[in-house]
Amino acid sequence: MKPTLLVLAAGMGSRYGGNKQLDEVGPSGETIIDYSIFDAIRAGFGKILFVIRKDIEDQVKERFVEKLSGKIEVDYVFQEITNLPEGVKVSPDRAKPWGTSHAILVAESKIKEPFGVINADDFYGAESFRILRDFLVNDTKPNNYCIVGYKLGNTLSDHGHVNRGVCKVGEDGLLLNIVETRQIEKTKSGAVAPGPDGNPVYFTGNEVASMNLWGFKPSCFDFLGKEFRSFINKSGMDLKSELDIPTSVDRFVKNGEITIQILMSNERWFGVTYREDKPFVVDSIRRMVREGVYPARIYQ
Repeated sequence: MKPTLLVLAAGMGSRYGGNKQLDEVGPSGETIIDYSIFDAIRAGFGKILFVIRKDIEDQVKERFVEKLSGKIEVDYVFQEITNLPEGVKVSPDRAKPWGTSHAILVAESKIKEPFGVINADDFYGAESFRILRDFLVNDTKPNNYCIVGYKLGNTLSDHGHVNRGVCKVGEDGLLLNIVETRQIEKTKSGAVAPGPDGNPVYFTGNEVASMNLWGFKPSCFDFLGKEFRSFINKSGMDLKSELDIPTSVDRFVKNGEITIQILMSNERWFGVTYREDKPFVVDSIRRMVREGVYPARIYQ
Protein backbone atom coordinates (compact mmCIF):
# COMPACT_ATOMS: atom_id res chain seq x y z
CA MET A 1 0.00 0.00 0.00
CA LYS A 2 1.39 3.40 -0.97
CA PRO A 3 1.71 5.99 1.81
CA THR A 4 -0.43 9.13 2.06
CA LEU A 5 0.88 12.68 2.32
CA LEU A 6 -1.03 14.84 4.80
CA VAL A 7 -0.69 18.55 3.94
CA LEU A 8 -1.37 20.95 6.82
CA ALA A 9 -2.88 23.96 5.08
CA ALA A 10 -5.24 25.47 7.65
CA GLY A 11 -2.75 27.98 9.14
CA MET A 12 -3.54 31.66 9.11
CA GLY A 13 -0.07 32.95 8.16
CA SER A 14 -0.26 35.93 10.51
CA ARG A 15 3.42 36.95 10.24
CA TYR A 16 3.31 36.75 6.45
CA GLY A 17 0.01 38.52 5.86
CA GLY A 18 -2.54 36.95 3.52
CA ASN A 19 -2.92 33.35 2.44
CA LYS A 20 0.68 32.32 1.87
CA GLN A 21 -0.27 28.69 1.17
CA LEU A 22 -1.77 29.80 -2.16
CA ASP A 23 0.86 32.41 -3.06
CA GLU A 24 2.47 31.84 -6.47
CA VAL A 25 6.24 31.31 -6.54
CA GLY A 26 6.85 29.23 -9.69
CA PRO A 27 7.37 30.43 -13.28
CA SER A 28 3.91 29.18 -14.32
CA GLY A 29 2.05 30.25 -11.20
CA GLU A 30 2.94 27.26 -9.03
CA THR A 31 2.70 27.41 -5.24
CA ILE A 32 5.13 25.78 -2.84
CA ILE A 33 2.51 23.05 -2.29
CA ASP A 34 2.65 22.22 -6.00
CA TYR A 35 6.35 21.41 -5.74
CA SER A 36 5.80 19.28 -2.62
CA ILE A 37 3.06 17.32 -4.38
CA PHE A 38 5.22 16.93 -7.49
CA ASP A 39 8.05 15.55 -5.36
CA ALA A 40 5.66 13.28 -3.44
CA ILE A 41 4.27 11.77 -6.64
CA ARG A 42 7.81 11.14 -7.95
CA ALA A 43 8.78 9.56 -4.63
CA GLY A 44 5.86 7.11 -4.74
CA PHE A 45 3.12 8.49 -2.48
CA GLY A 46 -0.38 7.30 -3.39
CA LYS A 47 -2.68 9.99 -2.00
CA ILE A 48 -2.65 13.67 -1.04
CA LEU A 49 -4.90 14.68 1.85
CA PHE A 50 -5.27 18.38 2.68
CA VAL A 51 -6.27 19.76 6.07
CA ILE A 52 -7.92 23.10 5.31
CA ARG A 53 -10.33 25.74 6.52
CA LYS A 54 -13.78 25.91 4.97
CA ASP A 55 -13.15 29.41 3.64
CA ILE A 56 -10.44 28.16 1.25
CA GLU A 57 -12.30 25.07 0.04
CA ASP A 58 -13.13 26.50 -3.39
CA GLN A 59 -9.54 27.65 -3.93
CA VAL A 60 -8.16 24.23 -2.98
CA LYS A 61 -10.60 22.49 -5.32
CA GLU A 62 -9.65 24.77 -8.22
CA ARG A 63 -5.91 24.87 -7.63
CA PHE A 64 -5.22 21.30 -6.62
CA VAL A 65 -8.08 18.81 -6.75
CA GLU A 66 -9.03 19.52 -10.36
CA LYS A 67 -5.44 19.83 -11.64
CA LEU A 68 -4.33 16.61 -9.97
CA SER A 69 -7.16 14.53 -11.38
CA GLY A 70 -5.64 11.44 -13.00
CA LYS A 71 -2.21 12.07 -11.43
CA ILE A 72 -2.84 11.08 -7.80
CA GLU A 73 -5.80 10.57 -5.48
CA VAL A 74 -6.70 13.83 -3.68
CA ASP A 75 -9.01 14.52 -0.76
CA TYR A 76 -9.41 17.08 2.01
CA VAL A 77 -10.79 17.51 5.50
CA PHE A 78 -11.70 20.60 7.50
CA GLN A 79 -9.93 21.63 10.66
CA GLU A 80 -12.57 23.36 12.73
CA ILE A 81 -12.39 24.43 16.34
CA THR A 82 -15.58 22.43 16.92
CA ASN A 83 -13.83 19.12 16.06
CA LEU A 84 -13.50 18.15 19.71
CA PRO A 85 -13.91 15.15 22.02
CA GLU A 86 -17.45 14.74 23.28
CA GLY A 87 -18.27 16.57 26.49
CA VAL A 88 -15.32 18.98 26.65
CA LYS A 89 -15.87 22.63 27.49
CA VAL A 90 -14.16 25.38 25.50
CA SER A 91 -14.30 29.14 25.35
CA PRO A 92 -17.17 30.40 23.14
CA ASP A 93 -14.86 33.22 22.01
CA ARG A 94 -12.20 30.87 20.63
CA ALA A 95 -11.35 31.56 16.96
CA LYS A 96 -7.80 30.21 16.57
CA PRO A 97 -7.26 26.57 15.46
CA TRP A 98 -6.08 24.09 18.10
CA GLY A 99 -2.68 23.39 16.51
CA THR A 100 -0.88 20.83 14.38
CA SER A 101 -1.68 17.81 16.56
CA HIS A 102 -5.36 18.60 16.18
CA ALA A 103 -4.85 18.98 12.41
CA ILE A 104 -3.61 15.38 12.24
CA LEU A 105 -6.46 14.09 14.39
CA VAL A 106 -9.18 15.56 12.14
CA ALA A 107 -7.81 13.39 9.30
CA GLU A 108 -8.06 10.10 11.23
CA SER A 109 -11.19 8.84 9.45
CA LYS A 110 -9.48 9.11 6.04
CA ILE A 111 -6.12 7.51 6.83
CA LYS A 112 -5.60 3.77 7.23
CA GLU A 113 -2.02 3.54 5.96
CA PRO A 114 1.40 4.98 6.92
CA PHE A 115 1.51 8.70 6.16
CA GLY A 116 3.79 11.69 5.98
CA VAL A 117 3.00 15.16 7.35
CA ILE A 118 4.14 18.46 5.86
CA ASN A 119 3.42 22.15 6.22
CA ALA A 120 1.80 23.64 3.13
CA ASP A 121 4.08 26.67 3.01
CA ASP A 122 7.43 24.88 3.39
CA PHE A 123 9.70 23.69 0.58
CA TYR A 124 11.34 20.40 1.58
CA GLY A 125 13.11 19.18 -1.57
CA ALA A 126 12.90 15.97 -3.59
CA GLU A 127 15.44 14.02 -1.51
CA SER A 128 13.40 14.58 1.65
CA PHE A 129 10.29 13.01 0.14
CA ARG A 130 12.27 9.99 -1.06
CA ILE A 131 13.68 9.50 2.44
CA LEU A 132 10.21 9.81 3.97
CA ARG A 133 8.56 7.45 1.49
CA ASP A 134 11.26 4.78 1.95
CA PHE A 135 10.75 4.83 5.72
CA LEU A 136 6.97 4.61 5.48
CA VAL A 137 7.12 1.70 3.05
CA ASN A 138 9.90 -0.32 4.66
CA ASP A 139 9.67 0.23 8.43
CA THR A 140 7.38 -2.38 10.02
CA LYS A 141 7.42 -1.37 13.69
CA PRO A 142 3.93 0.01 14.45
CA ASN A 143 5.06 2.52 17.09
CA ASN A 144 8.24 3.65 15.36
CA TYR A 145 7.88 6.96 13.53
CA CYS A 146 10.33 9.39 11.95
CA ILE A 147 11.36 12.98 11.47
CA VAL A 148 13.20 14.03 8.33
CA GLY A 149 15.60 16.52 9.86
CA TYR A 150 17.59 19.44 8.45
CA LYS A 151 20.72 21.25 9.54
CA LEU A 152 19.50 24.28 11.47
CA GLY A 153 21.62 26.59 9.33
CA ASN A 154 19.74 25.40 6.24
CA THR A 155 16.39 26.53 7.66
CA LEU A 156 16.90 30.15 8.73
CA SER A 157 15.47 33.34 7.25
CA ASP A 158 17.51 36.39 6.29
CA HIS A 159 14.59 38.64 7.16
CA GLY A 160 13.75 38.02 10.80
CA HIS A 161 13.65 35.52 13.61
CA VAL A 162 12.04 32.08 13.32
CA ASN A 163 10.85 29.38 15.69
CA ARG A 164 12.42 25.96 15.30
CA GLY A 165 12.21 22.59 16.97
CA VAL A 166 15.84 21.72 17.78
CA CYS A 167 16.24 17.95 18.12
CA LYS A 168 18.42 16.15 20.63
CA VAL A 169 19.41 12.84 19.07
CA GLY A 170 20.78 9.74 20.78
CA GLU A 171 23.73 7.68 19.57
CA ASP A 172 21.23 5.18 18.14
CA GLY A 173 19.74 7.87 15.87
CA LEU A 174 16.51 8.08 17.85
CA LEU A 175 14.95 11.31 19.07
CA LEU A 176 15.51 12.10 22.74
CA ASN A 177 13.55 15.34 22.79
CA ILE A 178 12.70 18.45 20.81
CA VAL A 179 13.35 21.88 22.30
CA GLU A 180 10.94 24.39 20.81
CA THR A 181 13.23 27.40 20.43
CA ARG A 182 11.76 30.79 19.61
CA GLN A 183 13.20 33.89 17.96
CA ILE A 184 16.23 32.22 16.38
CA GLU A 185 18.13 34.73 14.26
CA LYS A 186 20.79 34.02 11.69
CA THR A 187 24.32 35.29 12.39
CA LYS A 188 27.59 35.20 10.46
CA SER A 189 28.82 32.27 12.53
CA GLY A 190 25.55 30.39 13.05
CA ALA A 191 22.49 31.56 14.96
CA VAL A 192 21.38 33.02 18.27
CA ALA A 193 18.17 32.98 20.32
CA PRO A 194 17.14 34.36 23.70
CA GLY A 195 17.45 31.71 26.39
CA PRO A 196 14.88 31.00 29.13
CA ASP A 197 17.06 32.82 31.67
CA GLY A 198 17.40 35.90 29.46
CA ASN A 199 20.92 35.06 28.31
CA PRO A 200 21.53 34.36 24.60
CA VAL A 201 21.81 30.78 23.35
CA TYR A 202 24.24 30.30 20.45
CA PHE A 203 24.01 27.70 17.68
CA THR A 204 26.63 26.52 15.20
CA GLY A 205 24.02 25.86 12.50
CA ASN A 206 24.77 22.11 12.44
CA GLU A 207 22.10 21.25 15.00
CA VAL A 208 19.21 19.06 13.82
CA ALA A 209 16.04 21.03 13.16
CA SER A 210 12.58 19.54 12.77
CA MET A 211 10.57 21.31 10.05
CA ASN A 212 7.34 19.36 10.63
CA LEU A 213 8.28 16.69 8.10
CA TRP A 214 7.03 13.64 9.98
CA GLY A 215 6.42 10.00 9.17
CA PHE A 216 3.58 8.36 11.12
CA LYS A 217 1.52 5.18 11.14
CA PRO A 218 -2.17 4.87 12.06
CA SER A 219 -1.16 3.81 15.59
CA CYS A 220 -0.30 7.47 16.26
CA PHE A 221 -3.96 8.47 16.45
CA ASP A 222 -4.28 6.69 19.79
CA PHE A 223 -1.57 8.63 21.61
CA LEU A 224 -2.31 11.91 19.83
CA GLY A 225 -5.95 11.56 20.88
CA LYS A 226 -5.00 10.97 24.50
CA GLU A 227 -2.66 13.95 24.54
CA PHE A 228 -5.18 16.24 22.86
CA ARG A 229 -7.94 15.32 25.31
CA SER A 230 -5.60 16.10 28.20
CA PHE A 231 -4.66 19.40 26.56
CA ILE A 232 -8.21 20.48 25.82
CA ASN A 233 -9.42 19.66 29.33
CA LYS A 234 -6.69 21.90 30.72
CA SER A 235 -6.58 24.67 28.09
CA GLY A 236 -10.00 24.65 26.47
CA MET A 237 -10.94 28.03 27.90
CA ASP A 238 -7.78 29.70 26.56
CA LEU A 239 -8.15 31.84 23.44
CA LYS A 240 -4.74 31.20 21.87
CA SER A 241 -3.17 28.03 23.28
CA GLU A 242 -2.29 25.32 20.74
CA LEU A 243 -1.01 21.77 20.88
CA ASP A 244 1.82 21.13 18.45
CA ILE A 245 3.19 17.80 17.29
CA PRO A 246 6.56 17.99 19.16
CA THR A 247 4.78 18.64 22.46
CA SER A 248 2.44 15.72 21.81
CA VAL A 249 5.18 13.20 21.09
CA ASP A 250 7.57 14.31 23.83
CA ARG A 251 5.93 12.52 26.76
CA PHE A 252 5.46 9.28 24.83
CA VAL A 253 9.07 9.31 23.62
CA LYS A 254 10.35 9.84 27.15
CA ASN A 255 8.27 7.03 28.65
CA GLY A 256 9.28 4.62 25.88
CA GLU A 257 5.85 4.08 24.33
CA ILE A 258 7.03 5.29 20.91
CA THR A 259 10.32 5.80 19.11
CA ILE A 260 11.14 8.40 16.47
CA GLN A 261 14.03 7.95 14.07
CA ILE A 262 15.90 11.01 12.83
CA LEU A 263 16.58 10.75 9.09
CA MET A 264 18.74 13.59 7.81
CA SER A 265 18.15 15.40 4.53
CA ASN A 266 20.84 17.37 2.74
CA GLU A 267 18.25 19.64 1.16
CA ARG A 268 18.04 23.34 1.95
CA TRP A 269 14.63 24.08 3.44
CA PHE A 270 12.99 27.37 2.56
CA GLY A 271 9.63 28.98 3.10
CA VAL A 272 7.74 32.24 3.22
CA THR A 273 7.61 33.10 6.89
CA TYR A 274 7.89 36.78 5.94
CA ARG A 275 6.92 38.54 2.72
CA GLU A 276 10.58 39.52 2.31
CA ASP A 277 11.38 35.80 1.97
CA LYS A 278 9.41 35.47 -1.26
CA PRO A 279 12.06 36.81 -3.73
CA PHE A 280 14.56 34.23 -2.45
CA VAL A 281 11.99 31.46 -2.85
CA VAL A 282 11.13 32.59 -6.39
CA ASP A 283 14.82 32.81 -7.36
CA SER A 284 15.54 29.38 -5.87
CA ILE A 285 12.69 27.79 -7.82
CA ARG A 286 13.84 29.43 -11.05
CA ARG A 287 17.37 28.14 -10.50
CA MET A 288 16.10 24.58 -10.01
CA VAL A 289 13.98 24.88 -13.15
CA ARG A 290 17.07 25.96 -15.10
CA GLU A 291 18.99 23.01 -13.67
CA GLY A 292 16.24 20.58 -14.69
CA VAL A 293 15.17 19.64 -11.16
CA TYR A 294 11.62 20.79 -11.98
CA PRO A 295 9.80 21.41 -15.25
CA ALA A 296 8.90 24.99 -16.15
CA ARG A 297 5.23 24.01 -15.83
CA ILE A 298 4.24 21.49 -13.14
CA TYR A 299 0.76 20.83 -14.54
CA GLN A 300 1.00 19.86 -18.20
